[in-house]
Amino acid sequence: QAQLTESGGGKVQAGGSLRLSCSDSKNTVNDRCVGWFRQAPGKEREGIASLSDRATPSYAGSVRGRFTVSRDSAANTLYLQMNNLMPEDTALYFCATRGGGGMCANPNTWTAVNWGQGTQVTVSL
Repeated sequence: QAQLTESGGGKVQAGGSLRLSCSDSKNTVNDRCVGWFRQAPGKEREGIASLSDRATPSYAGSVRGRFTVSRDSAANTLYLQMNNLMPEDTALYFCATRGGGGMCANPNTWTAVNWGQGTQVTVSL
């Protein structure tokens, strides 16, 4: 399996923005269902956004309207634009591809593969 690499995390104040990137050199994020996940301290990992093979985005209610998932196929890169960040968005963020099962629109239902190491996002008041 390929391993994706996430980047772009950091520390911001509430209301700020960050753009996360997810890529590798093997065309892993293109032409398939991909997703963004996050895990806050003491909480389970949750799927927050996905993008289908046809570039249809889906979002968890907690991020809808603030986060945007997109893909640059030429760059083999998946993005997560995060605006109006809130302290409750503080977490380790991961990307992954759908290995099977569930529905692309809900990444909490599918088997995720090609996990990266994650990138930390910290939002302070």
